[in-house]
Amino acid sequence: MKFKLSKLGPGLLFAGAAIGVSHLVQSTRAGADYGWGLVWALLLINLFKYPFFQYGPRYAQATGETLLDGYYKMGKAYLWAYFFVNLGTMFTIQSAVTVVTAGLASQLFGITDDIVSWSLLITLFCALTLLIGRYQLLDKFIKIIMVTLAISSLLSVGVAFFKNEGALSFQQVFPEGSGLLFLIAFLGWMPAPLDISIWHSIWTLEKNKTQKNKTSLSESLFDFNVGYIATIFLAICFVGLGALVMYGTGTEFSNQGGAFADQLIQLYTANLGEAAYGLIAVAAFSTMLSTTITTLDASPRAMSKTIQLLFHKKKSYYLIWLLVLGLGTGAIFLFLLSEMGQLVQIATVLSFITAPLYAFLNYRLVLSDQMPKEHQPKIGLKVLSIIGLAVLTGFTLFYLLSL
Repeated sequence: MKFKLSKLGPGLLFAGAAIGVSHLVQSTRAGADYGWGLVWALLLINLFKYPFFQYGPRYAQATGETLLDGYYKMGKAYLWAYFFVNLGTMFTIQSAVTVVTAGLASQLFGITDDIVSWSLLITLFCALTLLIGRYQLLDKFIKIIMVTLAISSLLSVGVAFFKNEGALSFQQVFPEGSGLLFLIAFLGWMPAPLDISIWHSIWTLEKNKTQKNKTSLSESLFDFNVGYIATIFLAICFVGLGALVMYGTGTEFSNQGGAFADQLIQLYTANLGEAAYGLIAVAAFSTMLSTTITTLDASPRAMSKTIQLLFHKKKSYYLIWLLVLGLGTGAIFLFLLSEMGQLVQIATVLSFITAPLYAFLNYRLVLSDQMPKEHQPKIGLKVLSIIGLAVLTGFTLFYLLSL
């Protein structure tokens, strides 16, 4: 086990990227609005999405290639589609997660309440961390963040549980009316958009470059399972915090990152006491910082690999794309912050409607001739994949019809 623990890395980076807005915002709102009533939905969607996320490290370890290599071999059009979708969403997604992180930083550290200044500072900090340490430093940094997040979240739930004086109800519910749209969005972003499987395949190969002995498939899947279970556990923690602290208060949350951060921490503090302020603030800030730095690393890696494949180049464009993403994100903070809501909505829709496509491509890849037979998924995982693909397609069609 000690040997396997030393191989942990890409799975925790996956968790760091996944545990963000879907957990801090949507899981908390699920608990605030429905108590513990949507735990069934959280567990089911994580089950149905599991195969498609797992196929990222599975394919990378079995073939020595990223999912992007596989998409390219299936058809150049798939890679071009990924390039344009990612180009259209990466700046907005990076800006959105950074703004929430900045709002939490302003609450936690004080100094200034100017969200733009904090956003630029956090972007610069994350970019410098990646420039100086590359994957090795990110790998170490995310382990510290994830341990901090797990401990602070668990303690926060513990405090909320013992402070709670009301009767606990675990009755499961199925939302109706406008609540149905929230459920669809909750399921769509839990634990994360499916294109993170591409990032995971890239991180898996980067991890192998830092190892004297290549990570085996079983070790890579162990690493993935640790990260995936962590995302589920922490999602339940945030649902629990919302249920124990906010359920029944009638609180209307702001859609603005800074205002939401202030509401979140102040409401927790008011209900749990000033002593819980530090725990809540650290848990929330750790959640968003992990997402901010992993997304800032992953998108440039994915775009660099895409350019290499489309134009048959061997040169890495990671640093160029890191600079482009950093500058583009900064430009949004300075000039388009008032349009953030609309930009996020566009990015959300694009990520949501492409989920069945990524699921289909990943499933098709692991059953293709490119994948060694001995590493292809067993019958149980195949059946779960087919059910999951049907569920994701159904959610997407319902979402589009309800717009």
